[in-house]
Amino acid sequence: MGLIWVALWWRVYRDDPRKVAHITADELTRLPPTQSDYAGGNAPSVPWLKLARRMLPVTAVDFCYGWTLWVFLTWLPSFFFKNFHLDLKHSALFSSGVLLGGMIGDTVGGVISDWLYRRTGSLQVARRNLIVAGMLGAFCFLIPVVLTHDLTTVALCLSAACFFSELVVAPIWSVPMDIAPHYAGSASGMMNFGFGVAGIISPVVFGALLDLTGSWAIPFYGSIGLLLLGAGLSFFMRPDRPFIESA
Repeated sequence: MGLIWVALWWRVYRDDPRKVAHITADELTRLPPTQSDYAGGNAPSVPWLKLARRMLPVTAVDFCYGWTLWVFLTWLPSFFFKNFHLDLKHSALFSSGVLLGGMIGDTVGGVISDWLYRRTGSLQVARRNLIVAGMLGAFCFLIPVVLTHDLTTVALCLSAACFFSELVVAPIWSVPMDIAPHYAGSASGMMNFGFGVAGIISPVVFGALLDLTGSWAIPFYGSIGLLLLGAGLSFFMRPDRPFIESA
């Protein structure tokens, strides 16, 4: 399947959208300049430090989101296997159901963000408010996971938590382009640095807390706390205020 995807990507994808066959004349007029459009072919250099400071709240929010997602990606099978004594087949089945909820959330988040922006014209509403709603929704549905031992309730709540946490993905990936359209690639990398750090730390800390306490509830409380923190930090992102290099 991976090789098929590579073949399709090679056939369809283009680094320069001007080379895409079905692009329209209107879309061409709205594209940003390329390297060759600048005098001497040299685009302005990236103001790394200033841009990093501007992107810091977004990086922090992505870290909080990524912490919970990495818990889902690395610990769900063990959670169902050891906490509910399911066999490997059923552990995989329940874990897949949870991640399916997240996959649906990925798409729904993008659709809702577009709809909110068309309806309100506000990037705060379309990006920040949706990110806050996603994190608070995941926060609410993770609480029953640590308070009950009923398998059906836990599986449904984990699926809902994964759905809400993944509502964050589309709007938060739009924020770097909203803030710094001329440095969107660099800004996106800065944002995703938070997700990468969470991927390094989250699985290890979760496992260490599990070994230390013998309780699945304690490490899940860490995810619950970070979701709440991420929702609060979202108010500092300000996608409605574009990055100005001289600021």
